[in-house]
Amino acid sequence: MRPSRSLRVRSLKALDNISWLTTGQLEKLAAALTVTRYEKRSTIFSDQAPPDTAYILLSGVARITCARRKGRRTTAIILSPGLIPSFPAPVAGITYNFRCEAVTSCQIGTIEMNSFIKICLGIEAVAFQHMAAGFIGRWDRVHLRCSNLIGCTLEERLALVLLDLSENFGVPVINGGSRLTLPVRHGELAEMVGASRPRVTDHLTDFTRRHLISRQNQRFVVDDKKLKGFLAGIPS
Repeated sequence: MRPSRSLRVRSLKALDNISWLTTGQLEKLAAALTVTRYEKRSTIFSDQAPPDTAYILLSGVARITCARRKGRRTTAIILSPGLIPSFPAPVAGITYNFRCEAVTSCQIGTIEMNSFIKICLGIEAVAFQHMAAGFIGRWDRVHLRCSNLIGCTLEERLALVLLDLSENFGVPVINGGSRLTLPVRHGELAEMVGASRPRVTDHLTDFTRRHLISRQNQRFVVDDKKLKGFLAGIPS
């Protein structure tokens, strides 16, 4: 039997991260939700799903898992009822394969993202997403990069940092790869990867020998494709 709208509104009001909505907004949200039951251990959604849907855990316990570099999955966070956070934007050289999974039997409410943002904030979803990316998007990247660096070797950490710099400050060059538009010193790279300057210099020399990076007008040229292949274990 489908719960009454008033019961659904009370259920939504009890969820901490959306309880700030007015009664009118909660009524609109309750009317717009599509509710689906997921059995224990089933996948609710993954990072391959289109990012145009908002998911609300109405009852039960869920979790978000991701893949480690060695392929084994690990739990990133356990979720109590409430709005399920969206997955962060991808970071160059890092594959997480995020999944939201049901730990117990769960009820999930879904709503088209633009409708959800209009009900909650009265603006278009695209405008909100641009604003959110500007405020917290870069912190997501910092967190993902730092957490990923923990399990990496020094040369893997250095490759990830070079890819990150290439994505943000690189311009394409004729022979392939990206030339960094800002000067980057070996000491600065050493600070970013948590190593001594001489060790970083040794690895940069090795990267140059293997044609993963080069120099042009005193700036690094990063071969993104080869560096990603190196991280994936593909011989250069």
